[in-house]
Amino acid sequence: MIKTLGELALLIPNAKIVGSDVSISGIEHDSRKVTAKNLFVCMEGAHVDGHNFIGRALKRGAVAVMTARQNFTPPENISALIVPDMLTALAVVVPYFYDYPARAMRVVGVTGTNGKTTTTYMLREIFRSAGLSVGLIGTIQILIGDESLPNPNTTPNVIYLQHVFAEMRKRKIQVVVMEVSSHALAENRVAGVEFDTVVFTNLTQDHLDFHGTMENYLRAKTKLFDAVSRTGRKPSKTAVVNVDDAAANEILRHCLCKKISYGVKNFADLRAVDVHLGIDKLEFEIKSATADNEQFLIPNSSFHIALQVTGMFNVYNVLAATSAALAENIRPDVIKCALENFRSVPGRFERIFSDAPFEVIVDYAHTPDGLKNVLQTARQITAGKIITVFGCGGDRDNSKRPIMGKLAAELSDIVIATSDNPRTEDPEKILDDIEVGIGDKTHERITDRRAAIFRAVELTEAGDVVLILGKGHETYQILNSGTIHFDDREVAREAVKEVTSNE
Repeated sequence: MIKTLGELALLIPNAKIVGSDVSISGIEHDSRKVTAKNLFVCMEGAHVDGHNFIGRALKRGAVAVMTARQNFTPPENISALIVPDMLTALAVVVPYFYDYPARAMRVVGVTGTNGKTTTTYMLREIFRSAGLSVGLIGTIQILIGDESLPNPNTTPNVIYLQHVFAEMRKRKIQVVVMEVSSHALAENRVAGVEFDTVVFTNLTQDHLDFHGTMENYLRAKTKLFDAVSRTGRKPSKTAVVNVDDAAANEILRHCLCKKISYGVKNFADLRAVDVHLGIDKLEFEIKSATADNEQFLIPNSSFHIALQVTGMFNVYNVLAATSAALAENIRPDVIKCALENFRSVPGRFERIFSDAPFEVIVDYAHTPDGLKNVLQTARQITAGKIITVFGCGGDRDNSKRPIMGKLAAELSDIVIATSDNPRTEDPEKILDDIEVGIGDKTHERITDRRAAIFRAVELTEAGDVVLILGKGHETYQILNSGTIHFDDREVAREAVKEVTSNE
């Protein structure tokens, strides 16, 4: 794809070019990825200023830079595209440069505080079972078919995202399932992506360090439903909404397209009934609505499903995935078969298998609602003690720390408060905040996460469950001194091996 700097400038009101109108072969904001004839975007972040890397970009072949500095003077022999606002300009320029690649495939977006990752992986399994070529964009990784690409954010920035979609188009991907974070919606990272089906899972406290209030957080989520409601180049738009969630009515107000509701407690187009949970299984009926003005989504109005995952949170994930797949015209028998063959996502209620007479489970739960869901599930499937190891991230919403401490204390038998990713914060201060919520409940405070996991396993007896929460699939820990390798699953296996070998 080749565009001229002049073409890009015409898309942005009040943009101006300093220097000549050159041909552009690509757009990059990372100077290390720049190649010949690229436009280098000078992003200004909290810790890094792209303007400091212009020299490196030039050496790698950049012919122009894009900046929001109005008095910017480019180096000799390079042009500059000066724009009023960087994020607004990128939202227009980048999708245009790549010729709107998301229009070449069906795009299913999933948003919500919890459940996004598992729901997208379930959908990937369903679409693959239907014989479609599938791309996935999410927290853990980006998948183009079976090839995995790194992903620094749940939803990539607009430059990387459009590059990924362009590569998916090149490889003839037919459907993409992607997690859509509130940050991405607020910052318009998904600009130029035409969604076909979008899913709302739930809204609970998280990211208030970024959004400020729950109202702003919800407002960001509604943007995805405004987007799918707009007329696009592709037909058949659908919004899928969890009507058991308190935010459902506000989400539905923004859905000016076909709607499919799902739930357990409230009347919905798809409901789960007769739910039975086990340590590694989940069975229930998916029942289609029977109201006079509702069409049947499932022939014969219901089907039984038996899964190899557990937890009420997965009941909702299955309903979300089933609803979205039906919206994309996947047959119920294909959906049932795919979900019954589905295995858990890494770090999502992941069992650490061993011969020990107790269970160890690792989960990504890092919000009050996520922690509550996992603890409630553990209580339903064990008669023994629940021993919970958890912490809270540093440089993030600190108001949820005492809330999570209180929930852990109320729903666990033993609580061990430890570090998560403290980042630049003092880990002891984070634990102080958590202990405000724990209150007088007997607990242990062990700052070193490895030592905390070993201690939890050491305290177990037959029939107990150890929950190691907060980091899930992550294979690192971010400390003030830097990032180190740390995988809860690896440490848990080591702890179980040591404890059982000493018995």
